[in-house]
Amino acid sequence: MHELIKRYHLLDITTIGLVLVIVGFVLAFVALILTISRKGGQGETKSAGILLIGPIPIIFGSDRDSVKVLVVLAVVLIAVFLVFMVVPSLLLNR
Repeated sequence: MHELIKRYHLLDITTIGLVLVIVGFVLAFVALILTISRKGGQGETKSAGILLIGPIPIIFGSDRDSVKVLVVLAVVLIAVFLVFMVVPSLLLNR
């Protein structure tokens, strides 16, 4: 498998990271445009955010429901982070 990655450059980590950053900016821009273009009366605005510094989450929000969703998201993201950190080291140490 390691030879396959070297041979075809399928998992170039720099390319994957760059694509993820660009996709994130595009999604944020689309969300901004959709929010601005939404027509309707005065409504309640809810906001929340999560900042992951390594496996440590910093969660903030304007209401409890948004924060609960982000806590679940943070747990999932930390699990994915740990899998991506542990599994490659286990596979390479064989």
